[in-house]
Amino acid sequence: MGPAADCVVHVTVIAMWAHPRAVSTAFLRMMIERGDVTVVHEPLVLLTDHGEVALPALAADGGADGATTTVRDPGALLDHLAALGEEGPVFFKDTLEYSYRHLFDHPEQIAGFVHTFIVRDPARAIASHHAVKPEMACREAGYEHQWALFELARRATGVDPVVVSAERLLAEPAAVVAAYCAQVGLPHRPEALSWKPGERAEWEQNRRWHLDAIASSSFRLPDREYTVTVENDARLRSYYEHHLPYYERLVAHAL
Repeated sequence: MGPAADCVVHVTVIAMWAHPRAVSTAFLRMMIERGDVTVVHEPLVLLTDHGEVALPALAADGGADGATTTVRDPGALLDHLAALGEEGPVFFKDTLEYSYRHLFDHPEQIAGFVHTFIVRDPARAIASHHAVKPEMACREAGYEHQWALFELARRATGVDPVVVSAERLLAEPAAVVAAYCAQVGLPHRPEALSWKPGERAEWEQNRRWHLDAIASSSFRLPDREYTVTVENDARLRSYYEHHLPYYERLVAHAL
């Protein structure tokens, strides 16, 4: 369900929380194509992996000219996103191979955000994840972290977050994106459903995870087959069985 009619959002920050390999980078690429939203790529992942992250600077600090601000702790990161949201709509997406304890310790910092989630069939997502990172741990599949954050966001905001099914997005991109925009309060821009493939500076640090997005030009059903899958690998099967209940809870809320 969407935000309650009497819920006033003072900060225009839209978060998309994804598990790895959920088609979320293609969704972010579509948001970039719109041209009317400040888009931030995986700030919490980059902060966790690299110890710092460069964010768009505030307008007063030269943000309109492409300047950036470097932050080194999650509290400062969330404060900066909120400040950007006071200048205009912001969209950021992050993946939940990590649990991000700071969010649970300081839910007030995300109470003014619009929270959305994207989920993909865990059999496909886990096989895709393994293909990029064969040493992946069970927790890194991310669905359990997603569900915990879904419940946190619901408590912090008082509304059910928006959930996108990746399968439906790939099959019916125009309808799903239109519904998403209506739920989060953005105008729908059908022209943003296609884009030119190519590298993006945002993807350089963790590039190996974004090769599909680099090659993409729209939302398309994947035709790739994986050698190691939940059907033929006992370890991946155990990951699938662990995370499937969390996926089912999340997808039950999907647009």
